[in-house]
Amino acid sequence: MPKSTSLQNVARVFAALVLFALAACGGSNRPQYVERPVDVIYNSAMDALAGADYAKAAREFDEVERQHPYSVWASRAQLMVAFSYYQGQKYDDAILAAQRYIQLHPGSRDTPYAYYLAAVSYYEQIVDVGRDQKNTENALSQLDEIVRRYPDSEYARDARLKIDLARDHLAGKEMEIGRYYLRRGQYLSAINRFKQVVDTYQTTTHTPEALHRMTEAYLALGLSGEAQATTAVLGHNFPGSEWYRNSYALMTGRDVGPTNAAQAAPPRSMVSRMWNRVF
Repeated sequence: MPKSTSLQNVARVFAALVLFALAACGGSNRPQYVERPVDVIYNSAMDALAGADYAKAAREFDEVERQHPYSVWASRAQLMVAFSYYQGQKYDDAILAAQRYIQLHPGSRDTPYAYYLAAVSYYEQIVDVGRDQKNTENALSQLDEIVRRYPDSEYARDARLKIDLARDHLAGKEMEIGRYYLRRGQYLSAINRFKQVVDTYQTTTHTPEALHRMTEAYLALGLSGEAQATTAVLGHNFPGSEWYRNSYALMTGRDVGPTNAAQAAPPRSMVSRMWNRVF
């Protein structure tokens, strides 16, 4: 056999071996596609979910739709993908999956639950008031949407509770910024933050302190009339609170009397009426 022919044969064998090796390496990184009955895949996903293997559950539910997109199981599996991600604390993935379900099935009886999953996925990511509150704002928006769209649902009842907590959290963020400005002597900036609490979050637990801090800032600016008016609003709405006692002491140099402190507080809506009347 000529030497050139022998070399060509060796080259062919070598090339074949290289291609085989590359194919084997490439295939080892990709799961082999195996077509399975829809109930088999769905049950596998449910088993993974029950075993707290949420990543596998999400993959298997996704496989239901991929292999059987027109089955009656497919739309349910889409929602279960979102639930699996939520259970695994993959909140961003859960939000995307829930929003996809809403877009594909806006009229489904399970759509309210998809809205709820998206809302609580934002809600679970709420961080302390010292950090960015974008997730709190998103959670509040989604929770409001649930109440607006499905006011009589069980999801709306829970959403209303979470709305109160989210609003209290946003008010707490405003208070932290206001206190920061107050400590630095930036009184007008501080007043604007505290007014935001009184105007926007007046039903939260932060309103009495916000009014007291405004009194402090007004006095620091020499605006005794505004300080007196703010203390009057505080005393009328929260007569027994420590913040009113502190403001009263600032204004008068003495403690508030026990008779005034024991006055019954009117409903919270009075804050708005008195605030608008005074300012």
